[in-house]
Amino acid sequence: MTKEIAVKFSHVDKIYKLNNTGKRSRFEKKLEFYALKDVSFEIYKGSVVGVLGSNGSGKSTLSSLLAGISIPDQGEIMIQGEQALIAVQAGLNPQLTGYENILLKGALLGLRKKRVAEIVQGVMDFAELGDFLYQPVKKYSSGMKSRLGFSINLCLNPEIFIVDEALSVGDKGFAAKCMKRMNELKLEGKTIFFVSHSISQVRKFCDTGLWIEQGRFKQMGNISEVADAYEEFIDKQKDLTKEEIKIIRDQAFETRIKK
Repeated sequence: MTKEIAVKFSHVDKIYKLNNTGKRSRFEKKLEFYALKDVSFEIYKGSVVGVLGSNGSGKSTLSSLLAGISIPDQGEIMIQGEQALIAVQAGLNPQLTGYENILLKGALLGLRKKRVAEIVQGVMDFAELGDFLYQPVKKYSSGMKSRLGFSINLCLNPEIFIVDEALSVGDKGFAAKCMKRMNELKLEGKTIFFVSHSISQVRKFCDTGLWIEQGRFKQMGNISEVADAYEEFIDKQKDLTKEEIKIIRDQAFETRIKK
């Protein structure tokens, strides 16, 4: 049986403009910075992908591209199926109430009133926000924002879930509830991208590892093999002095500047 591709990246670049406050600032006020450079990979439907990478490596940029929130500057992205990004505050309007955010999401997706009503009830049942659902999101704690965003996207039930550090805030009880639901989605054959700093959690939940480092594709394959290689890389970093780490980071930054 031929596996069906859910997501394909082909030589994808994503470039951001940064204010230049360094040595070249007299000559260049803006720098073009590769958040991702020449990234290519294929993910099959039903895969549960643990996205690994140190801070600033481009994981959140990858999440935005996967969710269709951002578009590449170079290369092509093919996505088969509806997708949803689950991250703290992702897609939430802080001026609106939680309830109004659900209505807005439904309107943007062109959903019928009956379907929106089902989503509202589902969010109320899963998020357990009580009367806070009718308060402006700007008054929410980060944990409450995570609850709302997670619950809305769970109830939308897309084919592809992108979970970007959404379980790193809030109480452990709700995080366990979310993991239980995501394990159910896994059994249902959903495609899931799971971005987390918890390597043990990634090892336990995912079957495939995707390692992005300094904006570039590093490795993809069996989660155990990729996680082992990533942990070895992290352990080596721990043995370096602050000066050595600074030199490595400065050199890496220079390689990500568009010449």
